[in-house]
Amino acid sequence: MHTNADLPLTIKADSAEATLTDWNATHRATWPTLLWQHRALLFRGFAHPGGLEQISRCFFDERLAYTYRSTPRTDVGQHVYTATEYPRQLSIAQHCENAYQRVWPMKLLFHCVQPASEGGCTPLADMLKVTAAIDPQVREIFARKQVRYVRNYRAGVDLPWEDVFNTRNKQEVEAYCARNDMQCEWTGDGLRTSQICRAFACHPATGDEVWFNQAHLFHYTALEAAAQKMMLSFFGEQGLPRNAYFGDGTPIDPAMLDHVRTVFAQHKIHFDWHRDDVLLIDNMLVSHGREPYEGSRKILVCMAEPYSPEQSSPDIAARSDGEAMLKLHV
Repeated sequence: MHTNADLPLTIKADSAEATLTDWNATHRATWPTLLWQHRALLFRGFAHPGGLEQISRCFFDERLAYTYRSTPRTDVGQHVYTATEYPRQLSIAQHCENAYQRVWPMKLLFHCVQPASEGGCTPLADMLKVTAAIDPQVREIFARKQVRYVRNYRAGVDLPWEDVFNTRNKQEVEAYCARNDMQCEWTGDGLRTSQICRAFACHPATGDEVWFNQAHLFHYTALEAAAQKMMLSFFGEQGLPRNAYFGDGTPIDPAMLDHVRTVFAQHKIHFDWHRDDVLLIDNMLVSHGREPYEGSRKILVCMAEPYSPEQSSPDIAARSDGEAMLKLHV
């Protein structure tokens, strides 16, 4: 476990009345560079009269709805959601948000409304260090083959398709899949989808290429051994609620994914939540997770600045301190 004080960079309020709206007004031109440099910014001691919704509006022009979901969340409204609502005794592995999709948020904004009485931290990991630590042979294979995510939706198992796609209209689901180059098939007991996504992605502002997928989460070996055995006996490998393969449909060696999980675990950085902390992270440069906890815990999240390499213009220029850092080429 790492305890690097530079991740996240803690920014403390000058007074009890200071708000992030005020801070953003002063630092609007410079905070993106600060975020690229430090990956994550932790704001502590600020007042939040309008909650996360107001904070997100002052930081971002475009926020995302959580569509094609992979975890249960509550929609609080105005593009604000609860953090993943898994049982408190479980850990959530390190991941970059929506790295299993063709479009993902560049920024995540968390608000700690209620810290847990024990545990419940949101560990982070520097994706540049994680990427460099993954075995070069593993990186080469994933970069070449990409990742295929396969999901089977049934009533009462995992998330229903109605929640995942936020609709009860099958035609809307089919239209979403068509727009996102996703295969879909209505089965006797639900829906099956399959989509190929890249294993790496290039940051549009810094030019850094990072490990960017959720194969280690979607693959059935992410489950505990007893759960793996039960799910395989019930559904068979082809019928599992979710699984990951290489893009050509061949199986991923579980040892590779164990290696990836180990690398993430070795690079986790912990910090303790304080009430009303706000955490801003670059979703491509930093992964996040969740530790088990006791007591009540409420973390809200807003996803912002949707990005897709396939949909981005080659003329987009990322700027820092008024200077063009990089031209994006896709």
